[in-house]
Amino acid sequence: TCWRSGRPSPAARQVQAVYALAFVREMGCTEAELRAWLPGACGGRPIAWREQGADIALNGGRVSMGWQTREPRRIAQITLPRLEVHFEARSVDGPSWQAFMRHFDLYTQRGGG
Repeated sequence: TCWRSGRPSPAARQVQAVYALAFVREMGCTEAELRAWLPGACGGRPIAWREQGADIALNGGRVSMGWQTREPRRIAQITLPRLEVHFEARSVDGPSWQAFMRHFDLYTQRGGG
């Protein structure tokens, strides 16, 4: 959502308020897209890649991510990729985890228009 000036409104950059230490979400992207986004979405933190996942170093702990490709979502003639992504914070303090996930969400947000 944008103001008439063309600048994004505060609602355009809204993210989840609180993140559980472990959760699953569906993302509308391919595995290749997620792998390409991850270095920036993780703020340049070290990443240990796995076959269908990654471990990201975060303030003495780590964030473990794992993903599985799901059947694409079809809406009329549009086909959208889907990944089921598992997130888990291990030995990470709450404020660091919340900040990490806010950055991740803002970095990976996609919009249409």
